[in-house]
Amino acid sequence: MPTPHRTSRFTLTQRAAGLLLHPTSLPGPHGCGDLGLAAYRFVDFLAAAGQRWWQMLPVGPTPDNGAPYSVDSAFAGNPLLISLDLLARDGLLTRADLLPERALSAERVNFPATIAFRMDRLQRAHARFTQAGGFAQPAFASFVTAAAAWLAPYALFCALRRVHRGRPWPHWDTARATGSQHRALRDEFGFTLFAQFIFDRQWHALRRYASARGVGLIGDIPIFVAHESCDVWAHPRLFDLDATGRPKTKSGCPPDMFSRTGQLWDHPQYRWPQHQATGFAWWLARFARLFALFDAVRIDHFLGFNRVWAVPGRARTAQHGRWVRTPGHELLTALRRHLGPQEIIAEDLGVVTPQAVALRERFGFPGMRILQSAFDREGDHYNQPHAFPPDCVVYSGTHDNDTTVGWFERLRRDGRRPRRRGDLSPYRRALRYVGTTGREIHWDMIRLALASPANTAIIPAQDLLGLGNEARMNLPATLKGNWQWRLLAGQLTPRIAARLRELAAAYGRLIG
Repeated sequence: MPTPHRTSRFTLTQRAAGLLLHPTSLPGPHGCGDLGLAAYRFVDFLAAAGQRWWQMLPVGPTPDNGAPYSVDSAFAGNPLLISLDLLARDGLLTRADLLPERALSAERVNFPATIAFRMDRLQRAHARFTQAGGFAQPAFASFVTAAAAWLAPYALFCALRRVHRGRPWPHWDTARATGSQHRALRDEFGFTLFAQFIFDRQWHALRRYASARGVGLIGDIPIFVAHESCDVWAHPRLFDLDATGRPKTKSGCPPDMFSRTGQLWDHPQYRWPQHQATGFAWWLARFARLFALFDAVRIDHFLGFNRVWAVPGRARTAQHGRWVRTPGHELLTALRRHLGPQEIIAEDLGVVTPQAVALRERFGFPGMRILQSAFDREGDHYNQPHAFPPDCVVYSGTHDNDTTVGWFERLRRDGRRPRRRGDLSPYRRALRYVGTTGREIHWDMIRLALASPANTAIIPAQDLLGLGNEARMNLPATLKGNWQWRLLAGQLTPRIAARLRELAAAYGRLIG
């Protein structure tokens, strides 16, 4: 059942600013960032810079390539984010266990090597936890009991996936596996309980630290879940599957500026009538879990609560899908009734219908504005910062955009000729608007975001550092090379914090 509504002291209606940085991008010696010392130092940087928010991408388990929008549980935490250093502090790992391997990079996340290294160390910690009688600890028992509704199915899902050697779940022989692989199932089941317990403990310690320093956490809820997830396996009636368990219709979006053939996301579509018949129980539990971890949540592809692009299950591109209406009003009404008012950002980018705008406004959710879209067309005041409404969140860019420097360099390379006779090119239009030479275009855009009327301004960490295309987080409609960028130790300096704080103070975004 959803947890009771708890009023947060962090609100999106108060003028403030923050940074966008996924925890895997934090520095550290073990292949990717985690919930350890670097996360605490980042919170300190945010506080010193006068920032109110730390926004992240989804933090669920990513079993393959680290893609945070394709996780194997809508409820579980990502074991890759567990700090091995904190496990050593707790006596569950040794100094020798912490020695990094050569395949682990400080600059890019090598996900296969990082997953192998970290999961091996977590297995060692699990063995010591078991030997020390950790499963008898009251804190562990309390966590397992409180999380039982999602944790027990997820632990079983992980155990069955292991004994089936990673084969897709529609091909599992569950009855045979449970009869012949009892010990392997039991070990993997226990390991998953342990990993989720440790994640929960480390997460809430970091969140308490951030809250004490005036920093709130913004999470991200993808509207869809992966087919190869515990959620689809455990609740097949809630998803549009055929008799063999494969998707009858899949998620995606039609052709747009990112792809001529559209984007095929490959998640199964929902059986919305079935969700309505349950009173949206799965959705309510999902939101309740996210608000137990975060102070605010961004709904990725909020437009999907008005309509979705449904693609035939066997299609190889998203070109030939169709629009299907969804019961977003009923779902959000149920959410407000069960959880009360919550801090929600509606990602309303793309083809926005009047119905989607009305839905967002009906529930009072701030939408999003992206500064990189501000100079595409003359007179496009919707995307220009001087015309933003207060009830929106402005970003210089998102995880799907190039960095500000990379974007500006592309405008420069595209030339200075206008797209239409008598018009300015986007490059010249941008320079006219910022009123500078563009030498520090990232700081120009940060200034525009913080000066705008938008209540909340979020800047990707890459833009704060003025990094180029090499620091891009994701290129939509591609499968390789994404989600790998990492901060280097010491890049976020006191001088940068002071400059950002000065801008936050100048534009009324300091709190307290």
